[in-house]
Amino acid sequence: MRKKRKPEGHGFNVWRSYSDMMAGVLLLFVLIMCVTLFQAQKSYQDSLKERDEKIALQEKYTEELLEKQNALDEQAGTLKSQDEQIKSKDKQIKSQDKELSSLAEKLVKQQETLEAQQKKLKEQQKKLSSQKKKLSSQQDTLKEQQSALDEKTELLEEQQEKIDKIIGVKAEVVEALQKEFEKKNLNVDIDPQTGALTLNANVMFDYDQAELTDSGKMTLSMVLPTYCKVLLDDSYKKYLGEIIIDGYTDTDGDYSYNLELSQKRSLAVAQYLLDIKSDFLKDSQVQELKDCLTVNGHSMSDPVLDAEGNVDKEASRRVEVKFRLKDEEMIQELNKIMQGDSAESDSTAQKKEKDQKENQDNKQ
Repeated sequence: MRKKRKPEGHGFNVWRSYSDMMAGVLLLFVLIMCVTLFQAQKSYQDSLKERDEKIALQEKYTEELLEKQNALDEQAGTLKSQDEQIKSKDKQIKSQDKELSSLAEKLVKQQETLEAQQKKLKEQQKKLSSQKKKLSSQQDTLKEQQSALDEKTELLEEQQEKIDKIIGVKAEVVEALQKEFEKKNLNVDIDPQTGALTLNANVMFDYDQAELTDSGKMTLSMVLPTYCKVLLDDSYKKYLGEIIIDGYTDTDGDYSYNLELSQKRSLAVAQYLLDIKSDFLKDSQVQELKDCLTVNGHSMSDPVLDAEGNVDKEASRRVEVKFRLKDEEMIQELNKIMQGDSAESDSTAQKKEKDQKENQDNKQ
């Protein structure tokens, strides 16, 4: 057993002081350690918190980066698609450039064509202006011609009654001649339109002769008085202009010789008519016959043709007795005027049609 020391009463204890001091130091050390541990714990917690915050922030940044990466990928895909579209459009643009270039060339050609057409149009407009002036002049001329035509129409209307009357008189004379010959049972060749009486020269004359035969004189003695009495009747003599005796030969021989022969034969018929005039005419009618009697020779002109178009020599040798009314010349003249007006109207119409056609061509 350890023996206890006896306390020293009032003596200084070094070891106790040292122990207290060491206890105080230890306590201080413990406090310092506690404070240090507390601070370290706090620092550690702060570090963990900061680490967690950093990790969270890093995760957030990572997510944002992933989102941005996805967005960038999408943008890259979009850009790639756009790049492909741009390349396609670039090809299209190049193709369009070629087309535009071709169109530009065509446009230049069309412009040149248009300029040429405009130039041609200006020329045509000048020509059309000239034609309009010409047409205006033609219209003035046409008005003048229309005025002249109106005057001629009035004149024709005035003469129409006379023409109708003359035509009616001629028809009456021809009808009266036909009835008179039928009444006397005389078979004669008389034209129903003109009243011309045809006498066969073979009956009245020997071949190549100009003296009347007995049979010829007998024929004339029956035919001529009837023909002349009708014409010199009071109903018709005021309209009578001429009694004409025309002689014709066939186409054989010389024209001059045949002309003389035809004249002699027509003259022989006229002379025989004058020889027998007193047998059927009054004294007052004899002078009227002499005043209107005309004799002509026509040689071989106006031959008679058969059905096949060949010359009928026997029928061509003839003497014709015909008449002309006083106003027949007027009718013939009016016919000429009407034919001339008709030809002029046709010419004017053709000219007008031609001008219209030219105007249409110029407009085209």
